[in-house]
Amino acid sequence: MKDSNILMNPNELVKFLKKPACEFTRKDLINFMEEYEIEMVNFRYVAEDGKLKTLNFIISSKEYLETILTNGERVDGSSLFSFIEAGSSDLYVIPRYKTAFVNPFSEVPAVDILCSFYNSDGKPLESAPENILRKAHRKFKDVTGYTIKALGELEYYVNSFKEEHFQASDQRGYHASRPFAKFEELRTEALRLVAQAGGQVKYGHSEVGNFTSETEMFEQHEIEFLPTEVEDAVDQMVVAKWILRMLARERGIEISFAPKITVGKAGSGLHIHMLLEKDGKNIMNAKDGLSDTARKMIAGILDVSDALTAFGNTIPTSYLRLVPHQEAPTNICWGDRNRSALVRVPLGWKMEHNMIRDANPQECTEEKPANDKQTVEFRAPDGSADLYHLVAGLVVATLHGMEMDNALEKAEELYVDVNIFDEAHKDQLNKLEKLPASCNESAERLEKKRDIFEKYGIFPKGTLDNFISKLKAYDDKELSEKLYGKEEEIRQLVIKYIHTQ
Repeated sequence: MKDSNILMNPNELVKFLKKPACEFTRKDLINFMEEYEIEMVNFRYVAEDGKLKTLNFIISSKEYLETILTNGERVDGSSLFSFIEAGSSDLYVIPRYKTAFVNPFSEVPAVDILCSFYNSDGKPLESAPENILRKAHRKFKDVTGYTIKALGELEYYVNSFKEEHFQASDQRGYHASRPFAKFEELRTEALRLVAQAGGQVKYGHSEVGNFTSETEMFEQHEIEFLPTEVEDAVDQMVVAKWILRMLARERGIEISFAPKITVGKAGSGLHIHMLLEKDGKNIMNAKDGLSDTARKMIAGILDVSDALTAFGNTIPTSYLRLVPHQEAPTNICWGDRNRSALVRVPLGWKMEHNMIRDANPQECTEEKPANDKQTVEFRAPDGSADLYHLVAGLVVATLHGMEMDNALEKAEELYVDVNIFDEAHKDQLNKLEKLPASCNESAERLEKKRDIFEKYGIFPKGTLDNFISKLKAYDDKELSEKLYGKEEEIRQLVIKYIHTQ
């Protein structure tokens, strides 16, 4: 019997091997490479700076292919991690077979594989970004019995030279279609390639933040993913950002994930949705709304949200985005469908009315239940986020919420059901704690709450020290106040950080 999930999967390896990626073996990859005459293997990995690295191998024989897929390769750890001394710097990079995909840009047939770092004893490198996330999720599962799934909303700007016959509607680009969205084709091609690379894509659309300068036009877009286990969620976002940049390079245009492109316009966020599962079932909902478990999750995230900005908002312009009236949070609170809240509970599918039959009276089948879609959304992060550390931090925050004695009371206290920026609710707004306003302040908040992240040995001390040191090095305390009204200085700062992670 044919498996439609395999037949419809866009990943060429999945279709050829007739099995899901999580079941790929070394033998499977070799069989695929022989059949498709693959000439090159590229090892990919993310080191301390959060950027994707590459190690290229030309396949000279089957024996050599088996060797690199079995043993990985040595790399100079001192050039990848600041805490590794040059005198004993060798690390191993070991491929994770389930991440293999055909490189869509290589001039020669090539397969790319994401890798993990191991030390000289053959143990996972404690400070490797992907290992910190893996440790966090493993400990969370052990302590709670739950699994965390996540998805990202990857927002980005495409900018090109202004065209007389095409004018971007200022701040009116939400879900625009061609011909009113100039770069829809680039987005749809990215969706296709991300899916072929194993990404579980939900959808893509144009976003609100369009604008035009004297010589350039800027168009904002978004790709959103389906929920997967947190390790896979980050892997696919890392690959997606690389694919988008490569597509832009081919077309001679620029893509930026920067949190702020210009003054007074919406910036680009990188919202993270999360849900909890028990025995494969979403446990976020109860009969009367969110479950207590989901509320504890929210309480934990809110309790350490200020420190989480150290991983999710890593450059000075991050804090030019986190300002009122720009669809970005500034206060530590949560609410249902409230885009001014730090944690938002998106609209779910809990109603009993059969909408699909109302829209299609000819439809005879029952509506498919959709109450497993409920998530909570963390809205602070932006494109500068160090993704492995950010999501690991969210897992730690969720575990913290499960262990807080007063989690439910905390959740109740920080719930808002109004637009807190309305003048009528000024008193309520003033009671809420604010997010950090600079990299320097973010570093201070992480320092204050570092014991939560170091608990269970998930975040090594040196990793947190490194984040704190880098953030403080920007010396941007009270930056927004210092730059107020100085448009040229703001413009220069934006340009400096226009190409972030």
